Amino acid sequence: MQGVVAKGVISLLPVVLTLILAFTTKDAIISLFIGCLAGVLIAGFDPATGMSKLLQHALGNEDFIWVMMIEIFIGIMIAFYMRAGVISAFAEVASKKIKTRRAASGFGWLLGVFIFFSDYFSPLFSGPIARPLTDKHKVSREMLAYELDSGSAPVCTIIPLSAWAVYIAGLLKGYGPIQNAEIGMSTFIRSIPFNFYGILAVVLAGLIAYQIIPNFGPMKKAEERALKEGKVIRDGATPLAGVEMEEIKPAEGKKPNLFVYLVVPVLIVIGIALGTYLILHSTKTLEAFIAAVLYQAVALTIGGYFKSIKEVTDTAIKGIKAVIPAILILGLAYCINDISKALGAQKYIFEMSKNWMTPGMLPLATFLAGALISFFTGTSWGTYAILTPFVLPLAMQLSGDTISTLVLVTVGAIVSGGCFGDHCSPVSDTTCLSSFGASCDHMDHVTTQIPYAATAAGVAAVLFAILGFVVK
Repeated sequence: MQGVVAKGVISLLPVVLTLILAFTTKDAIISLFIGCLAGVLIAGFDPATGMSKLLQHALGNEDFIWVMMIEIFIGIMIAFYMRAGVISAFAEVASKKIKTRRAASGFGWLLGVFIFFSDYFSPLFSGPIARPLTDKHKVSREMLAYELDSGSAPVCTIIPLSAWAVYIAGLLKGYGPIQNAEIGMSTFIRSIPFNFYGILAVVLAGLIAYQIIPNFGPMKKAEERALKEGKVIRDGATPLAGVEMEEIKPAEGKKPNLFVYLVVPVLIVIGIALGTYLILHSTKTLEAFIAAVLYQAVALTIGGYFKSIKEVTDTAIKGIKAVIPAILILGLAYCINDISKALGAQKYIFEMSKNWMTPGMLPLATFLAGALISFFTGTSWGTYAILTPFVLPLAMQLSGDTISTLVLVTVGAIVSGGCFGDHCSPVSDTTCLSSFGASCDHMDHVTTQIPYAATAAGVAAVLFAILGFVVK
């Protein structure tokens, strides 16, 4: 939003209010709406005018429309899967290999790690595939959502084959000897061992999923509920996948063909997304889903799963309706991020954290500043854009304009801090998409995941504090 004066510490109020309401009421939508309303009032607008301006500015842009369309086509894709009966058929086949609760839980984590090239595609694809198995073995939806979330943003920060790597490498260009994107990419790759939060988040999720480390906090209660009572979601929860998806029945008299109707659409998505990244250095995720859905529509019609165009349309519409709850939360998250940015929340947190930026405290201060900014704004890429121009020149200056270990540790701290909020903030898009992929109540996912994210962040903070006084 334009023409809004920075409000200092008051700029944090919309997000703080949203967080308090979300954790107390467990209603993400109304909490986000009230937070947005508070933001427009602080900005000096009346409620009607302010919300109108905010909605147009926050949602009328390519970024939101792109994410929304991915969700819509994912909804259609899953609806077509349901019509073909391939998800339940896959679960039957997989259940012959996956016979224990531990294996079913670990399967959700493995899928997330395997689909490493897109933080949006990973939870949206992996969730519906893993869910029948985790439900069968009484693994809570909260656990599945945590596994999906840990396989999205954190994995993207430690694997150089993603749009994240290209983006971060581009931000590093122009500082000291990093004069081009190739050196930027090399610097990013060398900093990966110092991306403590990303590594710890992925490893901890795997250890939790395979029950090597016992559950603790709210997740322990959720897992006990699922195991002892058979309730994979709590009573009164609002899963982010609408009931419309459950209304779609497989075509009568048709035997599900897993290769034609499940594997080929997946290969289309992965082939286009990964292929365009490797060739064009730009992952065409939306185009991949559109192509897969068009293939499904034609293949299912030729195969006799649809007897008319109306059946194709009706099934697609049910899929779209099923993703509306997720789109609502995602849209409101974009709105509160937009009004918080307009009020100067990111700049206030950054200015406040500058006092910590002593040479010995540089890695830790960078990580903590990034964690705060990303948690309150829900954006990792925005956090990287804010932090990099300030802390990287300082690290270069302390290193004599060389890519020293201190520079690599600082880059790792930037990436780690930004990843933290993207991983667990209730206003993060990937957190929302993970709730949708697992068909989990959004705030149940956030509440159960935060203790694990905080554990990984705590260990990462200790490591950054130690390295700040050791490396040069």
